[in-house]
Amino acid sequence: MKIVILDAKTLGEDIDLKVFENFGELDIYPTTSADETIKRCLDADIVITNKVVINKEVMDASKNLKLICVAATGMNNIDLEYAKEKAIEVKNVAGYSTQSVVQHTFAMLFYLMEKLPYYDSYVKSKSWAKSGIFTSLDRPFHELHGKQWGIIGLGTIGKEVAKVAKAFGATVVYYSTSGQNDDPYYPRMELDTLLSTSHIVSIHAPLNERTRDLLDFSRLQKMQSGSILLNLGRGGIVNEKDLVHIMDDKEIYVGLDVTENEPLPADSLLYEVAEPDRLLITPHIAWTSVEARERLVAGIVRNIEHFLKRHTI
Repeated sequence: MKIVILDAKTLGEDIDLKVFENFGELDIYPTTSADETIKRCLDADIVITNKVVINKEVMDASKNLKLICVAATGMNNIDLEYAKEKAIEVKNVAGYSTQSVVQHTFAMLFYLMEKLPYYDSYVKSKSWAKSGIFTSLDRPFHELHGKQWGIIGLGTIGKEVAKVAKAFGATVVYYSTSGQNDDPYYPRMELDTLLSTSHIVSIHAPLNERTRDLLDFSRLQKMQSGSILLNLGRGGIVNEKDLVHIMDDKEIYVGLDVTENEPLPADSLLYEVAEPDRLLITPHIAWTSVEARERLVAGIVRNIEHFLKRHTI
């Protein structure tokens, strides 16, 4: 049996992938371009991919392909309908990154909320040494306790964020992007109301026809001055061009772990924000704690084991 990993670099060099050798011949590629995909999958029985697209053409060319393991929760890079037609199983790994994303959500929040970039620079530039007093009140910040936290997308991750926010003394409300989530523990709000009344807004929703450009200029304009927006869902949910215009006109603080195009293009307007200290961008790392990536690989191994128990290759 032949197993091919198409984008091992997205799993990290600190994670041992040799465990897959237990299933047969293993080919590992750090990255794979669209032009290389068919050639690399040609003789594979099992393909492991994070973001490399497996479409109709790849499946038709891969005569031995029986299982596609997605090294992620989302499977939008796989033509699922055609895989079903071809009797090719597709398995993802759900829930492996929840705690990592929750932790990163709060890391981004406190970085922005407590003006940490300024204070770190203030000390290291020796301005504090010259100040003559034991503290600095140059950039006032507020407590999370007593603030309203609005969550867009109260799924598994959103609910865990809500628990932690509540532990800090925040009041949690949410907006259901599907319109079908009626959670008994937190008040559900219409989006415009949530945006205009919340001090912190975090996004933990998938990108689909209901959420693309969900936060456009008119919606972003409703956010309070001094409020914080965190996007840990998908980049296309926030219109980046509109976001830049709003940030230049209003004092809002923004943390983005996801962008519409990844990596962020060199000509993105996000580089041109007038007040860059109000914008924190991380390169889609919320899911990448060592523990989360270990759980992800373990989940792929289990998916292969379960598949092999039901099939003879």
